[in-house]
Amino acid sequence: MSVTVTEEPATMLAWEKNPLALPLLKVEKPAETLWQRIKWESMIVLTVSPIIALYGLLFVPLQTKTLWWSVFLYWFSIIGSTAGSHRLYSHRSFKASIPLQIFLLIGGTCGVQGSAFWWAREHRAHHRYTDSDLDPHSGKEGFWWTHAGWILFRRDIQAGPTDVSDLKKNKLVMFQHRHYFKLFPFLAYVMPAAVAGYFWGDWAGGICYAAMLRLTIVQHSIMCINSLAHTFGDAPFDDKHTPRNHFFTAIVTAGEGYHNFHHQFPVDYRNGIKWYQYDPTKWFIYLSSRLGLSTQLQTFPQNEISKGELTMTLRRLKEKQEDIKWPARPDKLPLVSWETFQREAKKNSLILINGYIHDASEFENKHPGGKAIIRARVGKDATAAFGGGVYEHSNAAHNLLAMMRVAVLEGGVEHVKYVTPAERLRIIEHYKEEEESH
Repeated sequence: MSVTVTEEPATMLAWEKNPLALPLLKVEKPAETLWQRIKWESMIVLTVSPIIALYGLLFVPLQTKTLWWSVFLYWFSIIGSTAGSHRLYSHRSFKASIPLQIFLLIGGTCGVQGSAFWWAREHRAHHRYTDSDLDPHSGKEGFWWTHAGWILFRRDIQAGPTDVSDLKKNKLVMFQHRHYFKLFPFLAYVMPAAVAGYFWGDWAGGICYAAMLRLTIVQHSIMCINSLAHTFGDAPFDDKHTPRNHFFTAIVTAGEGYHNFHHQFPVDYRNGIKWYQYDPTKWFIYLSSRLGLSTQLQTFPQNEISKGELTMTLRRLKEKQEDIKWPARPDKLPLVSWETFQREAKKNSLILINGYIHDASEFENKHPGGKAIIRARVGKDATAAFGGGVYEHSNAAHNLLAMMRVAVLEGGVEHVKYVTPAERLRIIEHYKEEEESH
């Protein structure tokens, strides 16, 4: 394998000082087959566990105590990843006391999710380079890759660099990282089986259910954060990238399913910001703060959250607006004199309202008040009557009238700046408006 450095040596010194000042490397290595790309440690963990779990489901009776022990371990493991590796260590969404950090690190290890240091490093890269080649599990690579492919197979391109200097200073995080491969076999396999076997004699159930089945469910639940959460659902805050919000994803990931919000406001300790949104990880963090185990829970300013929601709402409305026909602008209509208006009104049912000349010929027979009302104002200025002098017309009437515009009276609309109710709320992209004005 040959490596070509395309930056000057000075940049290499900058890289040593700043882990984000990555020199551009061109790596040339022989092409690997799919077999050679396999990460065997991950392959074994993700295949042996479900096989043994399936055997247990078929041949090992499930005892009630083992069931509840498995349920406890499920939540212990998944919270260790969602509250620990994710919201605490990846995003620094809150500060945790030493006892809480130990609890979360043990839980994450029990779920065989990799060390918190590795997890946070990969996840920070995912956020910094979302959906790009430097994203370790880009949503653009498809559901299979984001769910398990990136864990089971090596990539040609390494994940982009991130700053993890804060994690390197955390003695608990680094202890778990250095000793991870010694810790996880005991915490994930031996301990679950030993407790069930020693205390109520269910060794087989402890292995098949508390260890293997529970571990399989936890692992795929966490993996759904990268797959389901980047595939299904809506984008109420931003649709630039693949993250989506979906209630079902929140159910299977302990609250990590409101992923569109999370990618927009990653420092927020919440994923589900509404009171009714399912986010047990948020509830756990909040409860820990009430117990004095965590502090400085981070929340994004509500004004910015509302602004993000409004932006997407306006964008959807803008798309709908494009399908609507709008009245002709005054600069696109002919400018006619009063004499011309009078002459043409003898041929068609032309009425002057708010400086615009309208042709009501096709509408006069449909007028709710009868044709006579229209005919009585042909060739005249009916602004006062239409605006409330006779009848205060509805918004729909104003909007419909504007679609009948055929001309502008000279000296009329220049002084009467009339805008229909629909046009007052019309969404205009400012940069397009500026381009048209130049």
